[in-house]
Amino acid sequence: MKSQWLKRLVVIGVMGAIAACSSPNDASPVAEDGPPEATLNETESTDSSIATATQIVALTSLTADIIHTLNEDVLVGIPGNPMLREDTRFAGLEIVSEGRIEPDIEKIVALQPDLVIGAVGFHDRTLETLEELGIETLGTEVNSWDALKTLTGDLAQRVGANPQPLLDRYDACLAQAPTTSPTTLVLVSRQPLLSPNQDSWAGDFLTQFNIQSLTAELQGDSPFDGYITLSEEKVLESNPETLLVVETGDNLLDQLKGDAFWGQLQATQTGAVHTFNYLGLVNPGSLASIEATCLQLSEL
Repeated sequence: MKSQWLKRLVVIGVMGAIAACSSPNDASPVAEDGPPEATLNETESTDSSIATATQIVALTSLTADIIHTLNEDVLVGIPGNPMLREDTRFAGLEIVSEGRIEPDIEKIVALQPDLVIGAVGFHDRTLETLEELGIETLGTEVNSWDALKTLTGDLAQRVGANPQPLLDRYDACLAQAPTTSPTTLVLVSRQPLLSPNQDSWAGDFLTQFNIQSLTAELQGDSPFDGYITLSEEKVLESNPETLLVVETGDNLLDQLKGDAFWGQLQATQTGAVHTFNYLGLVNPGSLASIEATCLQLSEL
């Protein structure tokens, strides 16, 4: 189980953040979808010469969701993502990838897209191949709210849509933030004990939401950008008032409960332990998962 979790924490560029969700296509901590600023592997959104795209293939759940929300008529291909499969808005769209397998180039080309959007660090090889075939691509990385807003504005320009309604949704999401919060520690894995700092989507999310994260300013030698490795002694020393445990399907909370240090923390002694979905807090995943995380954080 440890190896599976470490694979998920390979940063999409980070997107991610953003990066996406996820499906294995978006299972990185940050994303793009998704991973501090949005990385756009081509002309910036302020370039008025960018042509409007009319046939778009999105390789992450977050970008698929954003594109569909901005202009549903231009989306022709999506990743094989459970989140999207269960959403009737995406029914009938061509699925061009499954699991963590490379997207199907032949399927993508057959759709005759004028733009393919992928996650930096995860879809690099696919995007490079498509570029060689003469298909325009966009690599994205989302590890902050500013990155999400930048990406939304860029995509809105590409599809000839007004980004303001979506930007207003983002603002409404953050408007639920409390003015103050108890000291908080987020744990995303057990071996090693990992926690996000402010250079990740999760860390920036907490900062934007006025959550007093004890690891926000910390830096370390973790192999995962935006995350630091903690010792049990460090966790005990920080002694948070609130603990947020991110569940990825490996029953992390139950595993942590078996560790000797767990019962010594004031958060566990007072019952201030909350579980969060990986999608939304660690990986943006989708607009719905982001908004669900805002709501849950507002209720701490």
